[in-house]
Amino acid sequence: MATEAQIQQAEQWVKTLLESETEYFCVSIKIKPTNNIKVFLDGDNGLPIEKCVQFNRRLYKMIEESDLYPDGDFSLEVSSPGLDEPLKMHRQYVKNIGREIEVLFEDGSKKEGKLITVTEADILIEHTEGKGKKAVTEQLVIPFNHIKSTTVQIKF
Repeated sequence: MATEAQIQQAEQWVKTLLESETEYFCVSIKIKPTNNIKVFLDGDNGLPIEKCVQFNRRLYKMIEESDLYPDGDFSLEVSSPGLDEPLKMHRQYVKNIGREIEVLFEDGSKKEGKLITVTEADILIEHTEGKGKKAVTEQLVIPFNHIKSTTVQIKF
């Protein structure tokens, strides 16, 4: 199990890494018992694979030089969260304005709709109820404290 100190150290490295790259941000860091460090980054305009590779190389060097894992006993993965991963940060909501999302509420109910706006306290989605001529498009304000999770829906 990763110690709190290991995670804090990894967070510090990532913070240093992103200081000059302000359009990118850290979503989460996980360290498995096998010293597999997974860093999930995102960007306000996406995260190109070339950036993942750059960040991975720079971060790998920082970890190696720290001697936190003697004998190089660690592995590192830097990627963006998958599309199936729930949104965790305010910046991710902002980045996904205009996309279809599914909101899971604290009470277990769900609502799908298009993400229209994001404020500090809530989101506004537009959804359609009913079919055909009976379809009604409504807007719904959802406070963040009512949201259990939000995932982007991929429509083909």
